[in-house]
Amino acid sequence: MRSVFLDYYIGNLLLWRGTQSNFDSFACENIYGYEGGDDGRRYIVLDGQQRLTALYYALVGPSRPAPDRKSRFLYFIRADKFMNETYDEAFDYDWTAHGEKLLANRRQQFDQHMFPLSILGRSAWHLSDWTRDYVKYWEEQAKRHRGTDLASKAEVHATNASGFRERVYNIVHRYHVSYIELDRDLEIDKVCDIFTQINKRGVRLDVFDLINALIKPKGIKLKHLWRDAQPSFDFLDARQAKRMNVRLLQVMSILTQNYCSPKYLYYLIPGQQRKMRKADGGVQSKVIVRDERHFMQLWRRSVAALADAVELLRHPREYGAVAPSFFPYHAILPAFATLQSVAKSLPKNLRLSAQQKIRRWYWASVFSNQYSSAVESTSARDYLDVKAWFEDDTLEPGLITEFKNRIQGLNLREEKRPGTAIYNGIFCLLVLRGARDWFTGLAIQPGDVDDHHVVPRSWGAENGIGDLIDSILNRVPLRTETNRRFIGGQLPNQYLPKLFDDNDPTWVQAIMDSHAISREAVEILKRDPFGRSDFEDFLEERQRTLTEAIENLVSEKPLMQSPRRRELDERIEAVELLLRKLIAVQLDDDPTMLPEHIRAKIRPRLQAVHKSPDVDQERYSKLSGQLEFADLRELQAIVCGRTLWGRFQQHFLDKPKLEGKFGQLAELRNCIRHSRPTSQVVRKEGEAAIIWFEKVVRRQG
Repeated sequence: MRSVFLDYYIGNLLLWRGTQSNFDSFACENIYGYEGGDDGRRYIVLDGQQRLTALYYALVGPSRPAPDRKSRFLYFIRADKFMNETYDEAFDYDWTAHGEKLLANRRQQFDQHMFPLSILGRSAWHLSDWTRDYVKYWEEQAKRHRGTDLASKAEVHATNASGFRERVYNIVHRYHVSYIELDRDLEIDKVCDIFTQINKRGVRLDVFDLINALIKPKGIKLKHLWRDAQPSFDFLDARQAKRMNVRLLQVMSILTQNYCSPKYLYYLIPGQQRKMRKADGGVQSKVIVRDERHFMQLWRRSVAALADAVELLRHPREYGAVAPSFFPYHAILPAFATLQSVAKSLPKNLRLSAQQKIRRWYWASVFSNQYSSAVESTSARDYLDVKAWFEDDTLEPGLITEFKNRIQGLNLREEKRPGTAIYNGIFCLLVLRGARDWFTGLAIQPGDVDDHHVVPRSWGAENGIGDLIDSILNRVPLRTETNRRFIGGQLPNQYLPKLFDDNDPTWVQAIMDSHAISREAVEILKRDPFGRSDFEDFLEERQRTLTEAIENLVSEKPLMQSPRRRELDERIEAVELLLRKLIAVQLDDDPTMLPEHIRAKIRPRLQAVHKSPDVDQERYSKLSGQLEFADLRELQAIVCGRTLWGRFQQHFLDKPKLEGKFGQLAELRNCIRHSRPTSQVVRKEGEAAIIWFEKVVRRQG
């Protein structure tokens, strides 16, 4: 829809004028969301089904849920942002009860500048009526507040509303979607041949070629610069490296103007003016790249940033993509590189925290498939969100909050295809865990690694397992010789018992743990006979251990903690859970019982959750759910606050003593969570506080 409203070409549709026999032969279905009969069918859509479905669903707004989703989606244009040309933020959608209420409340739409796209699927009268009333609403607001600051703002909105009306009318009456229509009498084999020829790939020119042509008159030979930079990316395979020239331009664009879609790359041409809307509705022009010298400075910085990013991602102790085939995403590189570049320029006291935040964002992006579509807008949003988070710990991006709430529903059973983000992300995770070869004990090395089936494919075929045998839950990286010579097609119950008997069992189990194969999983694999139910048990256990490992990557905990610190961290977390439970019980699970200053802190953290269609919204309407977003000091403020202490006094008796224990616990917690060294006094006092809380709070349960 953004492409349509910016008057961009969205490609050809390939239509075949249908006959009743062809409709029946191909078991054709009506476009998704269409609730009429079959009488009006005229075309079979050969190419462009997704585009047509998207257009129809957004513009008509049928009452059905969006495809493959549980909720109905409603689409809006934020008219004020559209007129201010912040197009990455202008197109919005909603699947919650709030969206349904907004759709039914025209005054609220005007006040929030939310234009429902479903109006365009109705009559021209509805469009005329809405846009006229939108202009009228803000003109009346300007009159009502005449002589105040609100009046000037309302006048800007009224002007923008009038301009928006004109823009929408132009699109409705002038925008055309091109299509190719095949004759109804064509034979099927001919239709297939035409389809193949139309979609056959030729020599593809991309945005880099366009920018190169436009920048030549400035005396900059972009292709020569790229040729010199290419050796920095030799680690990547040819297919991956081919797109790095565009990635470099995207890094330059993000660093200079926060966005990296093709339109913004055009403004990297030296001296090119970019028009931007001001807060008062006026337009100002700004040159992003001053001259050729400025361009070269940005180019060199971007080459260094992107090369450093690749090196960091391939490091076995940092991100684990030790082989080109292990890279979860290449589309994430511009955002990752620019964030690393910004992190290096931060004050020294913020750099450690910034790196931890980049890690959490990166892994949440990988395991939520964040960069599978809308890459340019996702990169821009993530860059701005994480950059703001560097300097304010309360601004955790919604992506991370949402992923932490959804991680237990991550279905790794269905990840069967090497090369996908989640599949590759698991292999990187195993490298970070120090995955070692089962028979030699040596670390896995690039160029000498096989993607090994724990339970062999031959057994899966014999037992009717199907493609589930290829699940990432049944895969581990091993050295080539181990996989092909020592294991071959054997079941684990044939070689694992001997492996444990011939070696130190503790060492062998440590190697298995490095592959996220727990002691329980090993015992399952040793079962003899080994059947289909045993295979299911193994997958379930490995799902648990891998999910736990992924959760650790996205949590506040450091990647590597000593066992002792990890134990203390887990006990602190258990105390926090007990405190939340006690508070919820004592306050009748009613969030309105919380002091307003606490609710004000929790409220913005809940916003990302409320936007997710996969989250149980009822859970977070209760106090027990909302307390998940309260930190330890906020729990202390609830319990020890003047208004609520009476409800907790019988449990803790002595408020000064309780506040002292909270302080000791918080000091130890902060040292562990922020990777700071702990003095002996802090550790001992913190441990004593843990024991005290465990005894006192559990006694109440």
